[in-house]
Amino acid sequence: MIYSKPILISLFTGAFGLDLGMEQAGFHTVSVVEKDSDAVRTIALNRPHLNESAVPREIEKVDAQNLLQEAGKVLDIGRTLKPGEVDLVTGGPPCQPFSTAGKRGSVGDPRGSLFMDFIRVVKEIQPRFFVMENVRGLLSAPIRHRSHNQRGENFPPLEPDEMRGSALKVVLAEMQGLGYDVDYNLLEAANYGVPQNRNRVVFIGSRDRESISFPLATYAQDGNKLPKWRTLRDAIWDLNDPEPEFISYSENRLKFLRLLKAGQNWRYLPKDLLKEAMGGAYESGGGKVGFYRRLSFDKPSPTVTTSPFQKATDMCHPLDLRPLSVRECARIQTFPDDWIFDGSISSKYKQIGNAVPVLLGKAIGDYIYSIIQEEKPKGKNISDQHKFLFTNIRNK
Repeated sequence: MIYSKPILISLFTGAFGLDLGMEQAGFHTVSVVEKDSDAVRTIALNRPHLNESAVPREIEKVDAQNLLQEAGKVLDIGRTLKPGEVDLVTGGPPCQPFSTAGKRGSVGDPRGSLFMDFIRVVKEIQPRFFVMENVRGLLSAPIRHRSHNQRGENFPPLEPDEMRGSALKVVLAEMQGLGYDVDYNLLEAANYGVPQNRNRVVFIGSRDRESISFPLATYAQDGNKLPKWRTLRDAIWDLNDPEPEFISYSENRLKFLRLLKAGQNWRYLPKDLLKEAMGGAYESGGGKVGFYRRLSFDKPSPTVTTSPFQKATDMCHPLDLRPLSVRECARIQTFPDDWIFDGSISSKYKQIGNAVPVLLGKAIGDYIYSIIQEEKPKGKNISDQHKFLFTNIRNK
């Protein structure tokens, strides 16, 4: 290491959730890339040493040499860093194309997305490790979606790029092309002390081909030999927030929410009111679990959304007839109470909902940090299914 702490460069930084977790694990952030103006002000307010890089900028226009130059200034070493001197590059390229909540027909080839800019920067900076996170939909997403009414005996067989998992194969192949050993897994944030059920796909790459896996869980749903998953009550019961920030429900929404108790959603409304309450969604498919959803204190929060006040993504307080506040959402995402978010209430919700939970970032950071410190971390290997896919890509 060229600094007393391992150093990281952050891409697609957002509100700094993943990187704050990495900092808690012992890393030092030396440069960030983020295009959202409110998010970069959030970073600058909390990390003044990143003021030079905390400006709105698109990764497509960012040169890796500039990032290395910024890092050298932050470290005050009198020179630009060289490729290979950065310990870690982190980032989560925009996930909408792979999200199961979106239209599956819009998946598209990862080679034509911002994912390739993540690959480009890693190739030019040559960090010892990289960490990339994304939504679970990436594990099964095809590159090209064929409508279900165009499948079956009377239609041609699916092409390779129409098969489930074809997008993941491209992602892994591009990572392999960097010369890194790569491992990936689907992590449940609740298993690492986050009071929230939130699944994220995490990739770890090792330049020096060090043995890597993933951190062991520290919490469990049933509590068998581990503490039980933390709940919404654990997250917010002691929050001192005299003037909570939230976007109020309309009277029309309140009319139906008043009929529900904690832990209930639209399914518990009187049957004669369902059509009126649900509107156009009444005839649509899917579970619609987010409609008129009042949370339970005794379970982990569902995934914090970017709009906890919207009809389809309701996160109504168990007791109060309002959405969870900005600070309550931040607590669930395990941001510290002194972390300042800039922008409108809607923007703050968006920054928090898009973030990686801080404690999940810390668990990953602790694992990588222990490797850098030449310890032997305890971790879990990829599943047999992942190994099969990974081996096939390696052998191509």
